[in-house]
Amino acid sequence: MTINDPIADMLTRIRNALLVGKSTVIVPVSKIKLDIARILKEEGYIEDFIVGAETPAPFITITLKYYGARRERVPVITHIERVSKPGRRVYRSCRDLPRVLSGTGIAIVTTPKGVMTAQQARRERVGGEVLCYVW
Repeated sequence: MTINDPIADMLTRIRNALLVGKSTVIVPVSKIKLDIARILKEEGYIEDFIVGAETPAPFITITLKYYGARRERVPVITHIERVSKPGRRVYRSCRDLPRVLSGTGIAIVTTPKGVMTAQQARRERVGGEVLCYVW
């Protein structure tokens, strides 16, 4: 099955798993998805991710993060949204990179220096394509 927007597919899988309270989610692997998972782990939105070495196609197993008691547990990610889509790419210069919820959330940006948060891109004075918002 071909997927037109693999990043949106990854974000949707994470969103759906959070809505039903799953502890892990499995996503097909690619370099950009690994970078997004790395950023989500560094920023504290997910517990961990593991790259499996299955023979037909490898997968990323993402362990989702929750807080609270067992019965009242709440996901750390309350909103995850794709910004730049295949039909409408969104590029921003370093001065115009978004501050999500006044710095409470993050924007993930792909730049010539790699995939990073908008805050890191502003620090390195580089712009790029805004992939998604997470809070």
